[in-house]
Amino acid sequence: MHELEDTARALVAEGKGILAADESDGTIKKRFDSIGVESTEDARRAYRELLFATEGAEEFISGVILFDETIRQSAEDGTPFPKLLESRGIIPGIKVDKGAKPLAHAEGETVTEGLDGLRERLNEYRELGARFTKWRAVISIGSGIPSEYCLWVNAHALARFAALSQEAGLVPIVEPEVLMDGDHTIERSFEVTSRTLHAVFTELRDQRVAPEEMLLKPNMVLSGYDSGQEAAHEEVAEWTVKCLRRHVPAAVPGIVFLSGGQTDEDATANLNAMNSIGPHPWELSFSYGRALQAPALKAWGGDPANVEQGQKAFYRRAKFNGAARSGSYAPEMETAGVT
Repeated sequence: MHELEDTARALVAEGKGILAADESDGTIKKRFDSIGVESTEDARRAYRELLFATEGAEEFISGVILFDETIRQSAEDGTPFPKLLESRGIIPGIKVDKGAKPLAHAEGETVTEGLDGLRERLNEYRELGARFTKWRAVISIGSGIPSEYCLWVNAHALARFAALSQEAGLVPIVEPEVLMDGDHTIERSFEVTSRTLHAVFTELRDQRVAPEEMLLKPNMVLSGYDSGQEAAHEEVAEWTVKCLRRHVPAAVPGIVFLSGGQTDEDATANLNAMNSIGPHPWELSFSYGRALQAPALKAWGGDPANVEQGQKAFYRRAKFNGAARSGSYAPEMETAGVT
């Protein structure tokens, strides 16, 4: 009866968060280009096996968001990736949107596509082992944008995705990402994130989405990366928590932040600062991609001989973010030896 609620709560279990390994073909190619490795299907499979098979990672990783290709792949020994994750107590999930495309009559704004045929795809993904889903909307801050049109069109699509996911027996992770590219202030970021969350939760309610059976994956409230004013971790925590308290129902079990281009250390320190000013009505956790993977990718470098080094680097970042879940991360950990 409470399967979805139980899954949602398990994804934000104490000291744990989610690994986002759902990079599209284009994004993973950029990551591989940065280390001089060709993005072939086998290279992608080998890299993801490195992450999924990291010993001890399950202490800090509750779930993994997979890409369509990855959920169909297997480890070298033939074990399908969803089964490999499940065997370690990690919940497999799947990104189901088809990416952000230009929004008609709205210069510089996008809408995420992928609702056509979604019901059938969700049923297939459940058969393949997925227990939760994710859909990302992209909101840009600029001169005169985002428009209300853009916010509500994306909120409507997010809610349709969430309703279909719950119908299929899958926990939706609703990701409205306000991009931090630009020269805007932290106040402007707060205002746009507020408007975005207001639209999203209005649509979720109108479309009968059960808040107890979903998770929210928002951006943190930061000043624009080109503003020349990097807010302190405590300031980010205060603005972000204030925004969430205004808009996110207490019934939502957890909020799993995206890292959104922050450095690995900043993503961890900002999460830590938020949990230091708790308690909060919901669990505050992480669903990081690059901020969990970057050191592992670099250490591996495409060389099978470096798999262990890559796994150590991944374990280390997972451990630090696990500590940030309880406000017990300290920057000194970055320079201390962690095994």
